[in-house]
Amino acid sequence: MALFDSFRGLFSSDMAIDLGTANTLVYVKGKGVVLSEPSVVAYHIKDGVKKVLAVGEDAKLMLGRTPGSIEAIRPMREGVIADFDTAEEMIKHFIRKVHKRSTFFGKPKIIVCVPHGATPVEKRAIRQSVMSAGARRAGLIAEPIAAAIGAGMPITDPTGNMVVDIGGGTTEVAVLSLGDIVYARSVRVGGDRMDEAIISYLRRQQNLLVGETTAERIKTSIGTARMPDDGRGTSMQIRGRDLLNGVPKEIEVTQAQIAEALAEPVQQICEAVMTALETTPPDLAADIVDRGVMLTGGGALLGDLDLALREQTGLAVSIADESLNCVALGTGKALEYEKQLRHAIDYES
Repeated sequence: MALFDSFRGLFSSDMAIDLGTANTLVYVKGKGVVLSEPSVVAYHIKDGVKKVLAVGEDAKLMLGRTPGSIEAIRPMREGVIADFDTAEEMIKHFIRKVHKRSTFFGKPKIIVCVPHGATPVEKRAIRQSVMSAGARRAGLIAEPIAAAIGAGMPITDPTGNMVVDIGGGTTEVAVLSLGDIVYARSVRVGGDRMDEAIISYLRRQQNLLVGETTAERIKTSIGTARMPDDGRGTSMQIRGRDLLNGVPKEIEVTQAQIAEALAEPVQQICEAVMTALETTPPDLAADIVDRGVMLTGGGALLGDLDLALREQTGLAVSIADESLNCVALGTGKALEYEKQLRHAIDYES
């Protein structure tokens, strides 16, 4: 039996999943991050029955381009499950995809990160989806803890560490000490809200209607949190539908315009950080002055966001090396060093 257990450990199927609003990342014990795909599912509806057509990259290409009988959706909204059945299918697909690439024994134990502000009902939905997808056991870990571990912050020390994880659906602001959360706040602002702000701005100011994919491309190409020094910055050509006469149109947008479009979501992130600093106990606040603030998540890559936060808070702000993968790496480390971090992992008894 002992020999079987050690043999099974050699081919462990245990995995950690960063079930994100925009992307899902899967970390396999001993192998690292083995999958990173968009959290999108496309399905065909016939006689009221859904049949999954594509998941991940293939499904994302269909967003905004499907005929009436096919629907492409994102089952995660603001860090939690919005469509239970579709989310379950998506998790099953990703687990099967990972299984094909490796040699595994039995059902995997899976740890999933959840937003700090997730309700018990939302947590139960995630746990049930993972169990239904074939997990032997499902554990949950708070996203800020996972992000801080993934960024290499010394969270087990008796000192204050502040992490700001900007994902697709939520921004998690947390102060950590002795391996746990001292203060945390989850605000429902992230990459999705930024895309919506760009779409809204172009509709209002340019009478141009663009889709989510175009808005995301604008954000990643020329998106910035601060007004450019020359009042214009770089520009790019975009295409959409002219709302005045209904025909396709191409226009040029500048960084200054996108900075204006993103002003509100950026301000909400800055306010969440300021609120966290005001609420932090004085001794931990002193540590944060020394150590600064760590940005993680895809939203951390928005141009000059670190500078915008630095101007608001007066603190040193740094971006994690692998900011996109931080939560997945941290959840994976919790899986690797489960004994040391068991207090941070919630297994329903």
